[in-house]
Amino acid sequence: MPGFTLRRLAPGDEAGLAEYIRVRTAVTPEVPESIEQAHWEDATYPGEVTRFLAEQDGRALGTGSTGRIWMNRVDYPRYWLGMWVLADARRRGIGTALYRATSEVARAAGKTGFQTEVSEAWVDGVRFLANRGFTVTGRSKMVQLRLRDLTPPPVTPPAGLRLTTLEAEPDLVAGAHRVAVEAFPDIPTSDEPVEPGTLEAFINRDVDRAGVPRDAFMLAVDEATGEVAGYANLILRPGSTTVAYHDMTAVRPAFRGRGIAAALKRATIAWAVEHGLEALETGNDERNAPMRAINRKLGYTPLPDELDLQGPLAPTP
Repeated sequence: MPGFTLRRLAPGDEAGLAEYIRVRTAVTPEVPESIEQAHWEDATYPGEVTRFLAEQDGRALGTGSTGRIWMNRVDYPRYWLGMWVLADARRRGIGTALYRATSEVARAAGKTGFQTEVSEAWVDGVRFLANRGFTVTGRSKMVQLRLRDLTPPPVTPPAGLRLTTLEAEPDLVAGAHRVAVEAFPDIPTSDEPVEPGTLEAFINRDVDRAGVPRDAFMLAVDEATGEVAGYANLILRPGSTTVAYHDMTAVRPAFRGRGIAAALKRATIAWAVEHGLEALETGNDERNAPMRAINRKLGYTPLPDELDLQGPLAPTP
Protein backbone atom coordinates (compact mmCIF):
# COMPACT_ATOMS: atom_id res chain seq x y z
CA MET A 1 0.00 0.00 0.00
CA PRO A 2 2.70 2.60 0.74
CA GLY A 3 4.07 4.79 -1.96
CA PHE A 4 1.12 5.42 -4.28
CA THR A 5 -1.55 8.07 -4.29
CA LEU A 6 -5.10 7.87 -5.57
CA ARG A 7 -6.89 10.78 -7.19
CA ARG A 8 -10.26 11.30 -8.77
CA LEU A 9 -10.00 12.72 -12.26
CA ALA A 10 -11.66 16.09 -12.61
CA PRO A 11 -13.65 17.06 -15.71
CA GLY A 12 -11.32 18.46 -18.33
CA ASP A 13 -8.20 16.76 -16.97
CA GLU A 14 -6.99 15.66 -20.40
CA ALA A 15 -3.54 14.62 -19.18
CA GLY A 16 -5.05 12.42 -16.48
CA LEU A 17 -7.57 11.00 -18.94
CA ALA A 18 -4.75 10.12 -21.34
CA GLU A 19 -3.00 8.19 -18.55
CA TYR A 20 -6.26 6.45 -17.67
CA ILE A 21 -6.60 5.36 -21.31
CA ARG A 22 -2.96 4.26 -21.50
CA VAL A 23 -3.10 2.07 -18.39
CA ARG A 24 -6.49 0.59 -19.17
CA THR A 25 -5.44 -0.34 -22.70
CA ALA A 26 -2.09 -1.74 -21.52
CA VAL A 27 -3.85 -4.07 -19.04
CA THR A 28 -6.57 -5.26 -21.44
CA PRO A 29 -5.35 -4.60 -25.00
CA GLU A 30 -8.08 -6.86 -26.39
CA VAL A 31 -10.69 -4.51 -24.87
CA PRO A 32 -9.05 -1.09 -25.21
CA GLU A 33 -10.37 2.37 -24.52
CA SER A 34 -9.88 5.58 -26.49
CA ILE A 35 -9.99 9.31 -25.86
CA GLU A 36 -12.88 9.58 -28.32
CA GLN A 37 -14.89 6.97 -26.43
CA ALA A 38 -14.25 8.69 -23.09
CA HIS A 39 -15.23 12.06 -24.52
CA TRP A 40 -18.44 10.54 -25.90
CA GLU A 41 -19.25 9.06 -22.47
CA ASP A 42 -18.74 12.38 -20.72
CA ALA A 43 -20.73 14.34 -23.29
CA THR A 44 -23.62 11.86 -23.46
CA TYR A 45 -23.80 11.07 -19.73
CA PRO A 46 -22.39 14.17 -18.02
CA GLY A 47 -21.42 13.54 -14.43
CA GLU A 48 -22.32 9.84 -14.62
CA VAL A 49 -18.80 8.46 -15.14
CA THR A 50 -16.18 8.67 -12.38
CA ARG A 51 -12.56 7.74 -13.01
CA PHE A 52 -9.62 7.30 -10.64
CA LEU A 53 -5.87 7.16 -11.20
CA ALA A 54 -3.32 5.49 -8.91
CA GLU A 55 0.14 7.05 -9.26
CA GLN A 56 3.62 6.81 -7.81
CA ASP A 57 6.51 9.14 -8.60
CA GLY A 58 4.67 10.54 -11.60
CA ARG A 59 3.86 7.12 -13.05
CA ALA A 60 0.30 5.87 -13.41
CA LEU A 61 0.03 2.33 -12.01
CA GLY A 62 -3.69 1.64 -12.07
CA THR A 63 -7.07 3.04 -12.94
CA GLY A 64 -10.66 2.49 -11.93
CA SER A 65 -14.04 3.74 -13.07
CA THR A 66 -17.68 3.40 -12.14
CA GLY A 67 -21.05 4.80 -13.10
CA ARG A 68 -24.50 4.06 -14.38
CA ILE A 69 -25.07 0.97 -16.52
CA TRP A 70 -26.52 2.54 -19.66
CA MET A 71 -28.28 -0.63 -20.82
CA ASN A 72 -30.35 -0.71 -17.61
CA ARG A 73 -32.93 1.63 -16.10
CA VAL A 74 -31.73 4.73 -14.29
CA ASP A 75 -32.98 3.28 -10.98
CA TYR A 76 -31.12 -0.02 -11.40
CA PRO A 77 -29.54 -0.67 -7.98
CA ARG A 78 -26.01 -1.43 -9.22
CA TYR A 79 -23.21 0.58 -10.79
CA TRP A 80 -20.74 -0.93 -13.22
CA LEU A 81 -17.19 -1.43 -12.02
CA GLY A 82 -13.92 -1.39 -13.91
CA MET A 83 -10.41 -1.68 -12.48
CA TRP A 84 -7.09 -2.06 -14.27
CA VAL A 85 -3.70 -2.39 -12.53
CA LEU A 86 -0.40 -2.85 -14.37
CA ALA A 87 1.10 -6.32 -13.86
CA ASP A 88 4.22 -5.06 -12.09
CA ALA A 89 2.14 -2.99 -9.64
CA ARG A 90 -0.23 -5.69 -8.42
CA ARG A 91 -0.51 -7.06 -4.87
CA ARG A 92 0.40 -3.69 -3.40
CA GLY A 93 -3.11 -2.64 -2.39
CA ILE A 94 -3.87 -0.56 -5.47
CA GLY A 95 -6.83 -2.69 -6.53
CA THR A 96 -8.25 -2.58 -3.02
CA ALA A 97 -7.89 1.21 -2.88
CA LEU A 98 -9.65 1.56 -6.25
CA TYR A 99 -12.42 -0.78 -5.10
CA ARG A 100 -12.99 1.30 -1.97
CA ALA A 101 -12.96 4.59 -3.88
CA THR A 102 -15.42 3.42 -6.52
CA SER A 103 -17.62 1.94 -3.79
CA GLU A 104 -17.84 5.34 -2.11
CA VAL A 105 -19.05 6.85 -5.39
CA ALA A 106 -21.66 4.12 -5.88
CA ARG A 107 -22.86 4.33 -2.28
CA ALA A 108 -23.22 8.12 -2.52
CA ALA A 109 -25.43 7.59 -5.59
CA GLY A 110 -27.70 5.25 -3.59
CA LYS A 111 -26.45 2.04 -5.21
CA THR A 112 -26.15 -1.20 -3.27
CA GLY A 113 -23.77 -3.25 -5.41
CA PHE A 114 -21.61 -3.59 -8.49
CA GLN A 115 -21.89 -5.38 -11.79
CA THR A 116 -19.03 -6.06 -14.18
CA GLU A 117 -17.86 -8.19 -17.08
CA VAL A 118 -14.52 -9.99 -17.03
CA SER A 119 -12.92 -12.33 -19.54
CA GLU A 120 -12.27 -15.74 -18.04
CA ALA A 121 -8.72 -15.30 -19.36
CA TRP A 122 -8.12 -12.46 -16.87
CA VAL A 123 -7.26 -14.83 -14.04
CA ASP A 124 -5.98 -12.17 -11.63
CA GLY A 125 -9.10 -10.05 -12.06
CA VAL A 126 -11.49 -12.94 -11.58
CA ARG A 127 -9.63 -14.02 -8.43
CA PHE A 128 -9.58 -10.46 -7.05
CA LEU A 129 -13.34 -10.11 -7.44
CA ALA A 130 -14.12 -13.59 -6.13
CA ASN A 131 -12.13 -12.81 -2.97
CA ARG A 132 -14.42 -9.83 -2.40
CA GLY A 133 -17.68 -11.69 -2.70
CA PHE A 134 -18.39 -11.36 -6.43
CA THR A 135 -20.17 -14.29 -8.04
CA VAL A 136 -20.67 -15.32 -11.66
CA THR A 137 -24.25 -14.61 -12.74
CA GLY A 138 -23.91 -15.30 -16.45
CA ARG A 139 -21.58 -16.32 -19.24
CA SER A 140 -21.27 -15.03 -22.79
CA LYS A 141 -19.74 -17.12 -25.55
CA MET A 142 -17.34 -14.80 -27.35
CA VAL A 143 -16.40 -15.42 -30.98
CA GLN A 144 -14.34 -13.86 -33.74
CA LEU A 145 -14.46 -13.83 -37.51
CA ARG A 146 -11.15 -13.24 -39.30
CA LEU A 147 -11.75 -11.16 -42.42
CA ARG A 148 -8.40 -11.16 -44.17
CA ASP A 149 -8.77 -12.87 -47.56
CA LEU A 150 -12.44 -13.51 -46.82
CA THR A 151 -14.80 -13.17 -49.77
CA PRO A 152 -17.77 -10.96 -48.83
CA PRO A 153 -20.79 -13.17 -48.24
CA PRO A 154 -23.80 -12.83 -50.54
CA VAL A 155 -26.34 -10.40 -49.14
CA THR A 156 -29.85 -11.37 -50.21
CA PRO A 157 -32.81 -10.07 -48.22
CA PRO A 158 -35.63 -12.48 -47.40
CA ALA A 159 -38.69 -12.32 -49.63
CA GLY A 160 -40.76 -9.19 -49.11
CA LEU A 161 -37.99 -7.21 -47.44
CA ARG A 162 -35.25 -4.86 -48.54
CA LEU A 163 -31.98 -3.96 -46.89
CA THR A 164 -30.81 -0.40 -46.41
CA THR A 165 -28.66 1.61 -44.00
CA LEU A 166 -29.30 4.36 -41.50
CA GLU A 167 -26.95 6.57 -43.47
CA ALA A 168 -29.04 6.14 -46.62
CA GLU A 169 -32.38 6.53 -44.82
CA PRO A 170 -31.90 8.40 -41.54
CA ASP A 171 -35.65 8.84 -41.09
CA LEU A 172 -35.89 5.12 -40.29
CA VAL A 173 -34.21 5.64 -36.90
CA ALA A 174 -37.61 5.65 -35.15
CA GLY A 175 -38.34 2.30 -36.76
CA ALA A 176 -35.04 0.94 -35.49
CA HIS A 177 -36.02 2.12 -32.02
CA ARG A 178 -39.31 0.25 -32.31
CA VAL A 179 -37.31 -2.89 -33.10
CA ALA A 180 -35.33 -2.33 -29.90
CA VAL A 181 -38.49 -1.80 -27.84
CA GLU A 182 -40.00 -5.07 -29.07
CA ALA A 183 -36.85 -7.20 -29.29
CA PHE A 184 -34.66 -6.19 -26.34
CA PRO A 185 -36.89 -7.81 -23.67
CA ASP A 186 -36.33 -11.19 -25.35
CA ILE A 187 -32.52 -11.02 -25.30
CA PRO A 188 -31.21 -13.52 -22.70
CA THR A 189 -29.28 -11.75 -19.94
CA SER A 190 -27.97 -12.70 -16.54
CA ASP A 191 -30.12 -10.04 -14.86
CA GLU A 192 -32.70 -7.49 -15.94
CA PRO A 193 -33.74 -7.22 -19.61
CA VAL A 194 -31.81 -4.75 -21.74
CA GLU A 195 -33.52 -1.36 -21.57
CA PRO A 196 -34.20 0.22 -25.01
CA GLY A 197 -34.91 3.62 -23.48
CA THR A 198 -36.66 6.51 -25.17
CA LEU A 199 -35.99 7.33 -28.81
CA GLU A 200 -33.62 10.10 -27.71
CA ALA A 201 -31.76 7.77 -25.35
CA PHE A 202 -31.56 5.09 -28.04
CA ILE A 203 -30.08 7.55 -30.54
CA ASN A 204 -27.55 8.85 -28.01
CA ARG A 205 -26.44 5.38 -26.91
CA ASP A 206 -26.76 3.20 -30.01
CA VAL A 207 -26.64 5.52 -33.02
CA ASP A 208 -24.55 8.59 -32.21
CA ARG A 209 -22.07 6.64 -30.12
CA ALA A 210 -18.38 7.03 -30.93
CA GLY A 211 -17.29 4.41 -33.45
CA VAL A 212 -20.75 3.52 -34.83
CA PRO A 213 -20.64 3.91 -38.65
CA ARG A 214 -24.08 4.79 -39.95
CA ASP A 215 -23.39 3.09 -43.27
CA ALA A 216 -22.82 -0.12 -41.27
CA PHE A 217 -26.11 0.29 -39.39
CA MET A 218 -28.13 -2.18 -41.47
CA LEU A 219 -31.93 -2.15 -41.58
CA ALA A 220 -34.40 -4.71 -42.91
CA VAL A 221 -37.56 -2.99 -44.13
CA ASP A 222 -40.89 -4.63 -44.97
CA GLU A 223 -41.63 -3.63 -48.56
CA ALA A 224 -45.40 -3.78 -48.10
CA THR A 225 -45.70 -1.58 -45.02
CA GLY A 226 -42.40 0.33 -44.85
CA GLU A 227 -41.89 -0.88 -41.27
CA VAL A 228 -38.42 -1.68 -39.98
CA ALA A 229 -38.39 -5.41 -39.23
CA GLY A 230 -34.90 -5.64 -37.75
CA TYR A 231 -31.47 -4.08 -37.63
CA ALA A 232 -27.82 -4.93 -37.07
CA ASN A 233 -25.02 -2.48 -36.37
CA LEU A 234 -21.28 -2.47 -35.78
CA ILE A 235 -19.10 -0.45 -33.44
CA LEU A 236 -15.40 -0.07 -34.09
CA ARG A 237 -13.12 -1.19 -31.28
CA PRO A 238 -12.01 1.99 -29.46
CA GLY A 239 -8.82 3.31 -31.02
CA SER A 240 -8.98 0.82 -33.90
CA THR A 241 -9.85 1.02 -37.59
CA THR A 242 -9.42 -2.71 -38.24
CA VAL A 243 -11.53 -4.48 -35.61
CA ALA A 244 -15.23 -3.99 -34.87
CA TYR A 245 -17.81 -5.51 -32.56
CA HIS A 246 -21.32 -6.54 -33.47
CA ASP A 247 -23.14 -4.09 -31.23
CA MET A 248 -26.65 -5.50 -31.73
CA THR A 249 -28.65 -7.75 -34.04
CA ALA A 250 -32.37 -7.55 -33.32
CA VAL A 251 -35.57 -8.58 -35.10
CA ARG A 252 -39.15 -7.79 -34.12
CA PRO A 253 -41.08 -10.89 -32.95
CA ALA A 254 -43.62 -10.71 -35.79
CA PHE A 255 -40.86 -10.99 -38.39
CA ARG A 256 -38.80 -13.80 -36.88
CA GLY A 257 -38.19 -17.14 -38.54
CA ARG A 258 -37.59 -15.64 -41.99
CA GLY A 259 -33.79 -15.42 -41.97
CA ILE A 260 -33.67 -11.68 -41.31
CA ALA A 261 -31.03 -11.80 -38.58
CA ALA A 262 -28.69 -13.89 -40.74
CA ALA A 263 -29.17 -11.56 -43.74
CA LEU A 264 -28.44 -8.49 -41.60
CA LYS A 265 -25.35 -10.09 -40.14
CA ARG A 266 -24.07 -11.02 -43.60
CA ALA A 267 -24.59 -7.40 -44.63
CA THR A 268 -22.43 -6.15 -41.75
CA ILE A 269 -19.74 -8.72 -42.60
CA ALA A 270 -19.76 -7.61 -46.24
CA TRP A 271 -19.40 -3.98 -45.12
CA ALA A 272 -16.46 -4.89 -42.88
CA VAL A 273 -14.66 -6.79 -45.65
CA GLU A 274 -15.24 -4.00 -48.16
CA HIS A 275 -13.87 -1.42 -45.69
CA GLY A 276 -10.67 -3.35 -45.00
CA LEU A 277 -11.38 -4.53 -41.47
CA GLU A 278 -9.36 -7.48 -40.21
CA ALA A 279 -11.78 -9.01 -37.70
CA LEU A 280 -15.27 -8.88 -36.24
CA GLU A 281 -16.00 -9.96 -32.69
CA THR A 282 -19.19 -10.60 -30.81
CA GLY A 283 -20.62 -12.43 -27.84
CA ASN A 284 -23.96 -13.86 -26.84
CA ASP A 285 -25.35 -15.21 -23.62
CA GLU A 286 -24.79 -18.96 -23.57
CA ARG A 287 -28.58 -19.40 -23.62
CA ASN A 288 -28.99 -17.46 -26.85
CA ALA A 289 -28.96 -20.55 -29.06
CA PRO A 290 -30.44 -18.95 -32.24
CA MET A 291 -27.80 -16.23 -32.54
CA ARG A 292 -24.98 -18.56 -31.60
CA ALA A 293 -26.11 -20.94 -34.34
CA ILE A 294 -25.99 -18.09 -36.87
CA ASN A 295 -22.45 -17.23 -35.75
CA ARG A 296 -21.32 -20.83 -36.23
CA LYS A 297 -22.79 -21.03 -39.73
CA LEU A 298 -21.02 -17.80 -40.68
CA GLY A 299 -17.63 -19.14 -39.58
CA TYR A 300 -17.01 -17.39 -36.26
CA THR A 301 -14.49 -19.14 -34.00
CA PRO A 302 -14.38 -19.18 -30.17
CA LEU A 303 -12.61 -16.71 -27.93
CA PRO A 304 -12.38 -16.96 -24.11
CA ASP A 305 -15.80 -16.65 -22.46
CA GLU A 306 -16.85 -13.40 -20.83
CA LEU A 307 -18.19 -13.69 -17.30
CA ASP A 308 -20.95 -11.52 -15.86
CA LEU A 309 -20.30 -10.89 -12.18
CA GLN A 310 -22.19 -9.14 -9.41
CA GLY A 311 -20.85 -8.26 -6.00
CA PRO A 312 -21.06 -5.96 -3.00
CA LEU A 313 -19.66 -2.51 -2.42
CA ALA A 314 -16.57 -2.41 -0.25
CA PRO A 315 -17.44 -2.23 3.47
CA THR A 316 -17.41 1.22 4.96
CA PRO A 317 -14.37 1.91 7.17
